[in-house]
Amino acid sequence: MTLNADTLPTLAGTVAIPTYDRRRVRTGMVHIGVGGFHRAHQAMYLDRLMNAGLAHDWGICGVGVLPADRRVRDAFAAQDGLYTLVVKHPDGSLEPSIIGSIVEYLLAPDDPDAVVEKMAHPDTRIVSLTITERGYNTDPVTGVFDGDTPDVRADVRPDAVFRTTFGLVTEALARRRTRGLPPFTVLSCDNLPGNGDVARRAFTAFATLRGADLGAWVEREVSFPNGMVDRITPFTTADDVAMVRDHFGIEDAWPVMCEPFAQWVVEDRFPTGRPPWEEAGVQLVDDVTPYEAMKLRLLNGSHQAMAYFAGLAGYQHVHEACQDPLFIGFLRDYMDREVAPTLAAVPEVDLENYKRTLLDRFASAAVADTVARLCVQTSALIPKYVLPVLRAGLASGGEVHRAAAVVASWARFAEGWDDHGRPIPLVDRHAGRLRANASRLGEDPLAFVSDRDIFGDLVDDERFVTPYRRALTCLRERGARATLTELADLPDETDAAVAGPAAASDGRRGVLP
Repeated sequence: MTLNADTLPTLAGTVAIPTYDRRRVRTGMVHIGVGGFHRAHQAMYLDRLMNAGLAHDWGICGVGVLPADRRVRDAFAAQDGLYTLVVKHPDGSLEPSIIGSIVEYLLAPDDPDAVVEKMAHPDTRIVSLTITERGYNTDPVTGVFDGDTPDVRADVRPDAVFRTTFGLVTEALARRRTRGLPPFTVLSCDNLPGNGDVARRAFTAFATLRGADLGAWVEREVSFPNGMVDRITPFTTADDVAMVRDHFGIEDAWPVMCEPFAQWVVEDRFPTGRPPWEEAGVQLVDDVTPYEAMKLRLLNGSHQAMAYFAGLAGYQHVHEACQDPLFIGFLRDYMDREVAPTLAAVPEVDLENYKRTLLDRFASAAVADTVARLCVQTSALIPKYVLPVLRAGLASGGEVHRAAAVVASWARFAEGWDDHGRPIPLVDRHAGRLRANASRLGEDPLAFVSDRDIFGDLVDDERFVTPYRRALTCLRERGARATLTELADLPDETDAAVAGPAAASDGRRGVLP
């Protein structure tokens, strides 16, 4: 049965469906960048509230900014904004539900002014974002907004037909200012440190390009709360679409798969109001920093710590690597001995239990998250999730050899083949530069980490360079598993690097016998 508003009542005996009348839901939030994560997370929380009889004036209007979002528009149009969310439990059981909180969708390339007016309308009190780190158009090291891209230059012209998120949102804010309306809250839901602060810098910089007075007003008047988001949500595959059809009898062009765990911690700074998210399990706090550091360094950082070793060893799925005692031992040591010492106390969180839960989540075969997904756009990930741990360890004199080995595993991964001689792709906006640097590792082991745009001055610190070089040597001569074994054999009190004689190989660099 094709999923849409007309067929929804007939699905009630098969899956959970919205218990509220979607025709009576009014939009109060505009969300830019509707993807799988938003639909498994923010839209799910709002649907949960609506099913409880709350927040019916907080329906979501989704917005697509890119031409590629036409497929999203088409899927939502055919299904009246409905979609199937399938929670995959570790025991193999499936928990499907139909989510109805997205009640409208606009594609900016079709009608930019309609998007601007939707945000400028008094009913819109929050504009939220999942536009990925690249979407903020800031330098990954300096955080400086790039005002010289063609799209940004086009959007600051007086006669602009807006094509960027910055142009659309800033124009909506400017119209509200002119009309005497308070600004909406800009809520970043992207998975990056200080996401609200990043958004504030980017939008203020863009507004300043339009006019210093407008930039100062955005800086002064617009709220940009920080938030921490967490739910593993793999890309939807053709097999997922077929599973929803075969198991539940639902023809859904774009279902979402996710794990049972979900967490959202948000700074409670919403001057024009917000949904009662706390009634749906969201944590509203004064300062998200400790929660954010915990999640980004332990979850996302551990994903990065594992991913390149796993890819080199030939693993395709996260759970396969995380059911391997060698990998689990490495991750546990990395969490306990290098990450945890860098974290402040987190209110109402048992850190030991949190770490155990993470390892259980990683090892769950139900979600079938791929190693390849974790290895996409690494140049934006390792500087945010791993390098802060490394720098904190260097500053305190703590252990850093595992974090250094993670960097070495990325360098080895960027060479382009795994430990069995099979090619591996490098999907990154700086792929050409990374490949070129990795191609010189044989002659210069520091070629990869000498890229100061990514690594800053780490190459100047011998306390990093020594364990990095030795881990890289072991990776290239003996492979990922041997390197993890060497790391596991290091005594607790050492900050020495991976050592040991190189084992015999078959003569091909990076290929195990």
